[in-house]
Parts: sequence; C-alpha cells; structure tokens
Amino acid sequence: MKWPGCLLLACIALPAFAQDINTPVNFYIDQSVRDYKKSTPALLVNEIINGSQTEKEKCAAIFRWIADNISYNIRINRNRNIYVYEQPDDDDTGRIIKPLNLRVAETVLRRRMAICDGYARLFKTMCDNAGIPCEIITGYARLGWNRKTGFSSNHTWNAVYVDSAWRLIDVTWAAGFTNYSGDQFTRSYSDRYFLTPPEEFIQEHYPEDVRWTLLKQPPVLSEFNLSPLHYIGYIKMGIHSFSPARGTLEAAVGDSIRFEVDASVNQGLLEVVSGDRPIDTIWNDNEPVPMIGKKKTCTYKVTEQTGDWLYVVCNGYVVLRYKINIRRPENKLAVSQSN
Repeated sequence: MKWPGCLLLACIALPAFAQDINTPVNFYIDQSVRDYKKSTPALLVNEIINGSQTEKEKCAAIFRWIADNISYNIRINRNRNIYVYEQPDDDDTGRIIKPLNLRVAETVLRRRMAICDGYARLFKTMCDNAGIPCEIITGYARLGWNRKTGFSSNHTWNAVYVDSAWRLIDVTWAAGFTNYSGDQFTRSYSDRYFLTPPEEFIQEHYPEDVRWTLLKQPPVLSEFNLSPLHYIGYIKMGIHSFSPARGTLEAAVGDSIRFEVDASVNQGLLEVVSGDRPIDTIWNDNEPVPMIGKKKTCTYKVTEQTGDWLYVVCNGYVVLRYKINIRRPENKLAVSQSN
C-alpha cells in the first residue's frame, strides 16, 4: 500500500484518533449539493464544497454526494468467489494515460454505479481535488451475506486526514445495502460510516495493513475472523458492541447463554432463535420480550431442538449469527463406549 506524503504527520497523529460523531453529516449538506450532475471529479468537487469552511465540512459534502448519487453495481459483484476491482472505461491510446484512480472515478461518475473499489477511488479522487489527504484501504469485511468463500481480502474503504488526525469512512456501506442473494441494492443512507471511531470500525473492517486500524493495540486477524457474523440488521439497528465476542459457542443441552447488544435504538425487541442453516431476516413471531434502553440482553436456553446456528434478532432483523457446538447426551454415551 502506498502511504501519502504526509506520513510523518500520520505517525504523529495516529494516537489522536478520537472522533466527533455528534454532529450529523446532514448538518453540512443541503439538497442542492446532493444533486449536482457535473461529469468530472474536479468540476463536481468545486460545486460540492462551495461554501464549506472546514476540511470536515468538505469531506462530509463529498461523502454525502457519493452516497446519494452512486448506486452499488450488483451485476459486477455477482461472482463472489474472487475480489473484484473496478474497471475503468478504455482510454484513447493516442492520449496520455490518466492515473488509475482518476480513470476509475470518471467511469463511476458516468455510470452512476460502482462496487466498493470504485466508491473508494472516487472518494479519494474527489478528496485529492479538495486538498484533503486521503488513502484507499483494502482489507476484510464481515457481513452475513458474503460468506461463500474462505476468509480473504474482500472490501475497500478510505481513511481521511481531517482535524489533525486520520479518520475512517466507508462510503459504500453508507450508500445502502444488498439483499442476501446480492441481486438487489436498496439505497439507504447511513452516517454510521462517516468518521467512525476506530474501536467501532474494527468490528466490521480489518485492514491488510494493521496501522490503518488506527488502534494502539489492534486485535490480531484470527480474533477478528472468529467473531460472529454481522448481518445488515447490525447496521440498521446501529449496534455498537455485543457479547459473546466469539462467533463459535460451546454448550450442553440445558445450558443458558446470555447475549447482549448495545444498539442506537432506545426501544425494541430482542430475541435469539436457532436454525440449521444461515438465514437473512426473521420477523418476530414468538412473543419476544420488549426491551427499553439501548443496552439489550436476552438469555437463550439450549435444548434438544437447538440447531447448528443461533441468530440474535433485534426488532425483527438478524444482527448477529453464532455457530453453536452442542454436547448432547448421545455424544457423551458414544465417547464412553469408545473408551
């Protein structure tokens, strides 16, 4: 990965990653900014950041415009067996070839759609034009609908240098989400992924270069891999923390397992259900207990009917999925007979 010319500043500023997320992104952006139709990054940036006073405001304007105007390209990303990079339109070979980031950014603006690589390159190109240091980060993402392959690098996002510190953003996930099969994109803006605190960002993003976790003591990749799978409900409900931390649970029939989530919604329903295969969204039909307060808990009792998977459901949306290995009475009998 190429580091920016302000690497020295980055090294000095890495400890200062506390981020202000109290002011919504919408505070900086009016409707006219969201709808600008300029075709080149430079012209578009000039229109978008016009009137912005600070680097944070400029960054917010660029972030919001991309999230509101670029759709996720589900056609390109149907093959999940490999990581896909955005392909720019062919240049005229008789001209000087432009930098890759610029070619991809211009292609994305023409098509009005992209995958994560295109979102990230467009954001960086526009930040470059606005004079905001920005990096493209490649790494691992954890969401429940993309688990057909082994654990490998599968996502791209950005880091920006504003307010004298590096901050983390993911404009792809801020733009909306796809369904489980990946053949439908729903635009649903979320500022959760704008200047996200590193300790929250690491729950879903693990960079190939651990320095971009922006954490003094980042978890090792194996710990990240062993955490439970996150579903789109995790984003919708604004989950900040959860327990158990590990995605694989060991229990015996009759054991009780306590689950806890810290969500942005103050009122809601929390339950844990079991199944034999991964699923997407469950609508509550078993009279789950209403929970008041952002921290919600639920206790699940393991029975003979418990399947291989446990799903934590908040307000009808699956937020987390755990694998459970159950020590059943017949398994104990088999072990004793073999001895």
